[in-house]
Amino acid sequence: MQTNLLKSKGPIQNPLDIEKKRKPLYMTHPMVKFAWTSVESIDTAQWVNFCLEALNDIEKSFSGKSTSEIVYRQAEQLLHGKSFDLALTLRKELKSSKMLGLYPECLVDSWIGKERWAFLDLTAGPFSWGPTVGGEGVRTGISLPNVEKTIGAVIEITEEEAEDKLQSVVQEKFSLFGDDHHAVDVLLAEMDIYELFVFRHCKGRRVKLALCEELEERMGDMKSEMETFQGEEQEEIHRRKAAEAIKRMEQWNLFTDAYEDTKNYTVARDSFLSHLGATLWGSMKHIVAPSSAEGAFHYYEKISYQLFFITQEKVKHIDLLPVEQNAIKQGLASFIVPGQKVQFHPHMLALSEDPALAMAFSVARRAATVPVLLVNGTYKTSVRSYLDSFILQHQLRRLSGGELLRGAHFKSRSTLEVPVFWFIQEGDPLLIDKHYQAKALLDMVIVVQSSQSDWESHLQCNGQSILWDLRNPLKAGLAAAAEHLAGLVPLHLTYSHAHENAIQDWLWSFGCNPFASTSSGWHTSLFQSDTIARNYIVTSLEESVQLVNSAIDLLIMERTNDLSFKIFKAQEHSLVASYNSVVSLWRQIAGAVGDIRYGDSMRSLSMLEEASQRFLETTNATLAALHPIHCTRQRQVEVQFDISTLLGFIVVAAILLFLLRPRRPKPKIN
Repeated sequence: MQTNLLKSKGPIQNPLDIEKKRKPLYMTHPMVKFAWTSVESIDTAQWVNFCLEALNDIEKSFSGKSTSEIVYRQAEQLLHGKSFDLALTLRKELKSSKMLGLYPECLVDSWIGKERWAFLDLTAGPFSWGPTVGGEGVRTGISLPNVEKTIGAVIEITEEEAEDKLQSVVQEKFSLFGDDHHAVDVLLAEMDIYELFVFRHCKGRRVKLALCEELEERMGDMKSEMETFQGEEQEEIHRRKAAEAIKRMEQWNLFTDAYEDTKNYTVARDSFLSHLGATLWGSMKHIVAPSSAEGAFHYYEKISYQLFFITQEKVKHIDLLPVEQNAIKQGLASFIVPGQKVQFHPHMLALSEDPALAMAFSVARRAATVPVLLVNGTYKTSVRSYLDSFILQHQLRRLSGGELLRGAHFKSRSTLEVPVFWFIQEGDPLLIDKHYQAKALLDMVIVVQSSQSDWESHLQCNGQSILWDLRNPLKAGLAAAAEHLAGLVPLHLTYSHAHENAIQDWLWSFGCNPFASTSSGWHTSLFQSDTIARNYIVTSLEESVQLVNSAIDLLIMERTNDLSFKIFKAQEHSLVASYNSVVSLWRQIAGAVGDIRYGDSMRSLSMLEEASQRFLETTNATLAALHPIHCTRQRQVEVQFDISTLLGFIVVAAILLFLLRPRRPKPKIN
């Protein structure tokens, strides 16, 4: 079968590849925004019909075939289907003939598509996933609204369903009774069954069941029968039971009062809707507009990946490396936004030929004893070999004066260099910081690749450990590269304003993308592409606002006078024009983002940066023209004359007259 699969040729049509034969109404009709509910109902009905047709086709194609034929057909569809990651893994294992990297995926009830869509199945399950021990926000059976326990619990059943339910309960209850039970006990058991059934399925119904009317008559007869057991000839215990039963039946109001059931239905509906609202709010926080890593993420016209594949011994050719280079390039290229270009520069390094690099690797290598609690409750300790990311980062920065981190476009504003160090280690499993296969740092991305195919991770799904293929750390490497490039974080992480910190909610860790832990897929969804674009836009807008505000602060602090007015008027036009161009770009970008036209927004970011810088330069030029006016020495001395000045002159003149008046000579007597 393996040989035949490798020789098979595609493409193989998959009935589940549902494509609409025409564009939906909301894309073709200009006025559908005023009738969105009707249009959405029509499109949903068409989608349901397509799904039913596809399922019927699959059922017909499987009819009359053996299990091996069905398995072969499904494997052939995966091998030649649109899912590149599954086809890559399957082809790799078929060629190796060992089939070590194939294991069941985590079964989930939620999914994120490659386009802008996601779904939650509220009727499936129960499912659970998350950390095996010591985690928070794990996915449990009550994480999603339960239709069966809320709305479904009070949905009216049909006549046939009611009779079947009543018969099954009666048979189950009376199968435990023997011949030695008193008639009072039998009536009490029958009354318990009818009371519970009537409360659930008869009380408050809009359309009354015929069975409920029969039960009402039967309960009246049961009350009469209970009254016969209150005679003196009956035993005391039986008389007491009969009296309590009659009193209990007199307090019943099961067939007439509809208010309580309506109230119960309203409470169930409100509880369901409140839980559903909280779930939709969580989808906005984790899927549509997720949180991002701390930092500023700038838009560059070109992304240049420097791929350093580091092995123990020298490899003759880069194609002989045990890595899927095409998959790596395809995954990294999926992070670019409209208007960006991507370049790849692969390099091969060998620890045996570079003593400085081997020294950096050895210094960063550590070992730790990690306590592990398995999903079956077994406790054990695991000695893990790992690389300390901060020590390795420090050592790599020191190599050759940091030349490894400086590509040809190291200081370019239009090109971003992304160094990716991919360590390929044979032998014992090797991780980063004890638990990870890849790590995003400030100026680099580190990935480690080992030779173990079924590493038991710290995560579980539906009571089974999630296994990692350490031979292919592509998924983890892409997630780390996306975090370094644009601040994307795993889907289960978000920022909590109440805690003022990051929290975890593993309910949203699903989908075939690098940021979910429940699948091995690594395709980027449009939701993630939108997040990358928004992070670039937010960073550019924030820096533009800071530049404009700093320029306005300089203008506010500048002193004005009559002499500087003419010079300022000469610069006024250029100042206003440069400011208006910045504001116009702000509005243009905001409008494009509101219409999900991120390509138009990306093309305006470079113009926004230039316009903001131009406004700051115009402001500095204006201030430079005003400074000579403030620094010019004024030669005219203005003296103000008033009464106090006159009095001062008179006093000074009187004093001078007294001191300088002529004196008579004193006669000299001998």
